[in-house]
This record gives sequence, structure tokens and C-alpha cells, in this order.
Amino acid sequence: MINIEHALEFDRIKEIWSEFAFTETAKKAIHNITICLSESEVIAKQRETTQAKIFIEKIGNPPMTSMNGISEILAIAKKGDCLTADQLETVEMSLAAVKRLREYLNRGKQYEISLAYYEENLDDLKEIRQAISLSMRNGRVEDCASKLLKEVRVDIDRTEDKMHEKANAVMRRNKEFMSDSFSTMRNGHVCIPVKKEYKFKISGSVIDQSATGNTVFIEPTEAAKQYEQLQYLKIEEENEERRILYSLTAQVADGAEKIEENVRTIEKLDFIFSKGKLSLSYSGTEPYINTDRHIMIKNGRHPLMDREICVPLQFELGNGVNGIIITGPNTGGKTVAIKTVALNCFMAQCGLHVACEEAKLCMNSNFLCDIGDGQNISENLSTFSAHIVNVLDILKQVNKNSFVIMDELGSGTDPTEGMGIAIAILEELKKSGALFLVTTHYPEVKVFAQKESNIVNARMTFDKNSLKPLYHLIIGEVGESCAFYIAQKLGMPDSMIKCAAKAAYGDVIPEQWKECYGNKDIIKQSSPHIKRKKQQKNGQSEARKFQLGDSVMVYPDKKIGIVCQTADEKGILRVQLPNKKIWINHKRVKLHVAVTELYPEDYDFSIIFDSVQNRKIRHKMQKRHIEETIVYTD
Repeated sequence: MINIEHALEFDRIKEIWSEFAFTETAKKAIHNITICLSESEVIAKQRETTQAKIFIEKIGNPPMTSMNGISEILAIAKKGDCLTADQLETVEMSLAAVKRLREYLNRGKQYEISLAYYEENLDDLKEIRQAISLSMRNGRVEDCASKLLKEVRVDIDRTEDKMHEKANAVMRRNKEFMSDSFSTMRNGHVCIPVKKEYKFKISGSVIDQSATGNTVFIEPTEAAKQYEQLQYLKIEEENEERRILYSLTAQVADGAEKIEENVRTIEKLDFIFSKGKLSLSYSGTEPYINTDRHIMIKNGRHPLMDREICVPLQFELGNGVNGIIITGPNTGGKTVAIKTVALNCFMAQCGLHVACEEAKLCMNSNFLCDIGDGQNISENLSTFSAHIVNVLDILKQVNKNSFVIMDELGSGTDPTEGMGIAIAILEELKKSGALFLVTTHYPEVKVFAQKESNIVNARMTFDKNSLKPLYHLIIGEVGESCAFYIAQKLGMPDSMIKCAAKAAYGDVIPEQWKECYGNKDIIKQSSPHIKRKKQQKNGQSEARKFQLGDSVMVYPDKKIGIVCQTADEKGILRVQLPNKKIWINHKRVKLHVAVTELYPEDYDFSIIFDSVQNRKIRHKMQKRHIEETIVYTD
């Protein structure tokens, strides 16, 4: 079954829509949305979208925030655990966002927009917000969070200063023992750099040493006393910070219910305002919703198409007409027209505005469609098979409240049989009482529509001179494919046009195609030639013409020799020259006297080419096995 949202491109609408939302809950709601079957709910959702659009037009975009992490923070607070300074600041920022949103909604009350009264469901918990704001900053508890904390931190600063003063005093008294002129912090201790050989000259504890080992870092005894005091003060500081964090966490826990209500309200408003923003993006309008099975669209557009180039669509279905058969040339806009109608109807039932100047749209129990070739290689379905599978699914689900769209009805098979199947499908749709839009090229289907009282033809206009579609839908007129016009304008010869007309219409050829005066023949253009591979001589076969015992002349020295070994696969011969044998390419050898003219048949060439010793050994081998070796020499 075809995915209706994908077929109508509603999935792309949702992608754009979700970009206008801030909260994850609103984005999830957009992803999961589908058509609503309650008329009153659809009307209410449309009213929300209209009010959100007006709100944005009058006052501007709402100050929305994502509210990420708030639910987790509230869960920690309600459980009794202590919130960190960062988490408390997140709570404070969310409450500040609630305050800004309340102010925004309050400004809308002057326009008597009921959406503005969502402000009453928001509570910015002023006391908690201010308490956190005064106590936390940049992930740290502020000094002014309590009097005790401020005093402790002053004492800490004073103690740290004393530590450095004591260390510096020791350094001044013992300059000759120092390896540097300033103190340093090591593991929280104020240390002075002392040369290793003088470490026992300074009273204190060794805290660290340099990488080379030549310097030791000693905490002077006087500074160590201040360090102990500092640690006590830091424990006191930590305890006071924790007390403040627990106190603020308890306040957050007390207000958790109201904060959660704030989050729910913000998420709902985020969803509603995202619909208004989407409507503004394509200049949408609120449609009139009815249950009378009536669709009327004035100056409709596909919301994903450029408004500047999109030709407005005028459309009406219902009031005694259940189906429209749209015909016209390819690329004439038939598919766009039916998708525009179906997508706007689908969007309306999801509570979205439609891309029309004015629209009256009926409620539909389901949207059923067969668009695209549907070919599925993995399931071994051809284009026609896929169409039939989809059509059968549609006929199983269709009822009087369905809205059906089918593109290129009956295509993908033999034209005669496809036409018959198309008419059979239309008969079933007519019986169901559903509203349907169908595109086709079959003339018999056009005739069928003319005969039926509740089905009408429609056509997409086409400029035959410029060969450009005009994208105007005219209901009540029969269209033509314009295939012959297009082919003739593009240069198809008259003979081919006449042949095509006769094949299409038989003996009853339309007058305009009986006599054609224009292109006489197809002018052939030059085309690239295939370069065939040159046939190369077989060097091996050429070399094989030399036989054992042939007298040959070896070039370039023009010496006479005898072939003592025929050519190998590379065309290399072995030739016996006076006092030596050589290997040589057959191309450097020319036949001087053939072996048949020099020697008798079955002549033993070993007499010429073998040594006396080898001949004796070979003779013995023929009689019995002997342990001898035949030696070959070049």
C-alpha cells in the first residue's frame, strides 16, 4: 500500500513545520500527526491556527524556549536530592521564559484573541525565580546568597593573602637558599622554591620537587598554620553553599507542579504557534469545513511550489459530481493538480491552513491514492502489477466518505486491456460513492465519463504553438494528449505522423492529420565510427615454416646456417653456425635451401648436431639403462 503522506508530499510539509517548533514534545506531535475525523475538533484546530497566525502578524513571534532538561531537574528535586547551581539556573531561565511568554500573551488580549488567555495557565513563580537569580550566577553560588557565606569568603581571601605574605617573608630572609624569586601553589599549598642542598635550612614541609630534582618546594611552617585555618574556612563555605542549594531545591520541589503545568502549556502553545508560522510561510487561509461531500478551491496552490510561478487552481467537486477525469498532455500538470487538491484537503484535516485564496473542504474518512509507477524490484512487481496491487487495496478500503486520487489509470500494460481495467475501476469507485480524481490518456475513459451523470471530464490546457503547458484546469471539457502536435512541432516527418494517425485511429483519421505538409524526411546526421582493431600477423605461425635441417641465411651478417631447433612460442629459432649454435628471432632468418632438397627423408640430424660422445650414450640408452649423462653445448 502506498504511503499516503509520502505520495502527497505531506512528509515534506511536516519537515518544514517541525523547524518552526522549539520543544521536543511539539516536534514529536508534528511527526506523529495524522488526519482528525471529528468535525468539531478540526474546526477548533483551524481556529487555533488562525489565532496563532493573527497573533504573530500583530505582535511578532512568541518568545519560545526548548525547555530541555526541566523534567529531569524536577524529578531530582521531588526525590529530595540536591540540585546543582547549573540546574537551578536552568530552572530560573525557564521561569524567566514563562514570564516573557505571559507578557507576550497579555499583549494579545487587546485584540480579543482567545489564544491570549492561555496566559492564565502560566505561573512564573516570581519568588523562586528571584531567589535563584540572586543566589546563582555562572554555575556558582553568589557571595550575597547569605550573610554567613559572604563573611566566610572574606575570611578565606584574607587567610590566602596571609599565607602568601608568610611565604614571601621567609623567602626574603633566605634569598641565598632560593632557586627562584617568587612563591608558587603546589597541591593547594603555598610553597617556596628551595635549592635541594639547602632544604634543611628552611623550616617546613616538602610538598613537591622539580622535574630535575634540583629544586624542592617547601611549605613554610608559618604558612602551614594559615593553610590549616584555610581548610577549616573552606569546609564552612562548602557547608553553607550546600545549605543554600538545598533550600532553593526545596522551593523548586514545592513549585514543581506549577512548573510542570508551565511546561505542558508552553509545549501546547509551541505546537499551536508553529502552525501559525507555517501558514505564514505559504500565505495560508482557514478553510470552511463541511460534511456535505463538497470541495471548492479558489486560486489554490501546491504549498511547496513557488508562489511567483505557480498557476492558481480553480476546482470544485461534489454537489452531484463524485468523480473528475482529468486528461491532457504529459508534463501538463495533471499530477500536480490532483496532488494539490488532495494535499490541501489532507492538511485541512490536520488542522493546518490551506494554500488557497478561499476553500470549502469536506471531511474525509480516509485518503487513498495510486501515484507513481510503484515498481518494486524486491517484491518482483512490475509497474502494472504494482498499480493493480494498490488499486485492489484502495477498493477494499473505499467508502462513501473516502477521497481517492489515481494517476495514469490503467497504464503500464496493453492499451486495450488497460483501458478496460480503467473503466472497471471507475465503475467500482462510482458504486462506492467516494469522491475521486483520476488522470488518464485513454479516449474511451473520456467517453465513459461523458455518459455518466455523476462523473465529469476536465482538461489541462496546452499551448500548441509554443509546446508549453499552461497548467490551467478546465472542468467540463475533454482534453487531448497533443502527442501528434508535439511530435510534428519537434520535427517528426509527415510520413511518420500519417502512419501514427492511421495506427491510432484506423480508417477514421481526424481531418487535421489526413494531409500533413511540413518535414518530408529525417535528415541523417553523421555519427562516430567504430575503430576496429587491426589484424596482426601471427608471428608464431610465421616462425613455424622453418623446419629442422633447413638451410637459412642469418641477417645482418648474411651467414649460412642449419636450423637445429624449431621455433618456440615466441618465434625464436636455434641455428647451427660454423663452430657454434645461436638463438635468433625468425624475423632475422631467411630460408636459403629447404630441408627436403638437402637431406633424404628420415635423415638422422643428430649426426650433424650432436657430439660423438652423446651419440654413443644415446645408442646405449636404446638398448639398456645406463648411468650416463648427455651433455648439450651451445
